[in-house]
Parts: sequence; C-alpha cells; structure tokens
Amino acid sequence: MNFLSHYYFDRSNQDANVVMGTVLPDLIKNALKDANLYPQKNEFLFKGNPEEESLLKGWKRHLEVDLYFHSSTFFFEKTAILKQLIKPIVENTPIRPSFLAHIGLELLLDHLLIEHNLIQVNHFYDHLNAVKKDSLTSFLGHCGLKDQTVFFKFLEGFISSKYLLSYQKLDNISYALNRICMRLWPETLHEKQLQELTFELVVFKEILQKDFMVIFEEIEGRI
Repeated sequence: MNFLSHYYFDRSNQDANVVMGTVLPDLIKNALKDANLYPQKNEFLFKGNPEEESLLKGWKRHLEVDLYFHSSTFFFEKTAILKQLIKPIVENTPIRPSFLAHIGLELLLDHLLIEHNLIQVNHFYDHLNAVKKDSLTSFLGHCGLKDQTVFFKFLEGFISSKYLLSYQKLDNISYALNRICMRLWPETLHEKQLQELTFELVVFKEILQKDFMVIFEEIEGRI
C-alpha cells in the first residue's frame, strides 16, 4: 500500500510518531533505495524511549498491513484487471505491466481515499511535521542507518511539497507512475502513452471504486 492507504489505518491516532512509523519504511526506500533496515528484529534497542517505541509500533504496523494486502484476493484480482488494461500501452517498452499494475492500484487507492473524503491529507502532513528530528535520528541510528543526510533532505522535501495532494488528479498519477518507472528502466512513456495510461486509469477507477473499501475493512478487521 502507498502512504495515504497506510495512514488510513491510523487516521485517528494522535501519536505523530506512530503515524510516522507507519510510512517510514517507504520513506526510507524512496530516499535510499539500497537501504535495508529491520528494527523489528532488535526491539530491545528502542525500549525505554517512548517516542522510539511509537516509531517502532508504526513500523511493525506497516509491515503487517503490507503482508495482508499483498497476499489478499483483492490485490491479485485488481492487479490482474489493471494489467490487462495497460498491457497494450507498454507492449514495446521494457516496462513490466505487472509492476505498473501493482503500483497503479496502490496510487489509485490513495486517490479514492482522498476523493471520498476518508482521510485528511493535511492532517497526515501535520503528523509528520510534529515528529522531533532528534527522536527520528536516534531511531534510525538504532536501525543502523549511519549517514542520514540524504534521508532527512528527502523527508524535508516530501513534507514541504505536500506532493500527495496531487493524487487528486488521475493525470498526475500517470506522471507519478512514469517517474517510478524511470528509476528502473531507461526508457520512459511518451506523452501519447501517458494520455492512454490516464484513460485506462479512468476505466479502472470505475471498476475499483465499486468495492475498494473491502480491502480496508478486511485489513482493519485483522490488525
């Protein structure tokens, strides 16, 4: 799941550190794609520090939600539908339609949460902004991330830009998907392909919004 879908499960949580923890694994991966942190394997390192314990609680919640989501019937059925819709668009490119369908589903879930007013994006950013840098620095240090300069530069830009607000428009999701593909493949989608992708996202959205809350309700009942 993407940032806002993870936030959905803690949308009423007033502990900013838990909220940060629920999206921290993805923030780190976006900032440092080669970083592999496993704080859940050394929980004793965070004991006695309430803020770090909350960050760890959110981190573990992220892992739990992703595990349920990626093994769900919903995930397999919806990505299969989207894959078939976008397959012709990327047919002569190195881009894997299964990958694009996976990420596309996650971004569209964020889009629908915003559109149906099920989360407040500005509240999400307020929580991230409220986390003390010293606490996060210490937490990441205990995780084994020594040079944190790149991460905090990314985090500052992520919060200040409020980029997730752009997910309100489907054409912005197409451009976001293209940028993600650029990290993996040298060839990107040209303007006509992006327009075609947006068209198929509109088609898929009409399918998805009929029952998209099923996966949130299913996961919420398990965690």
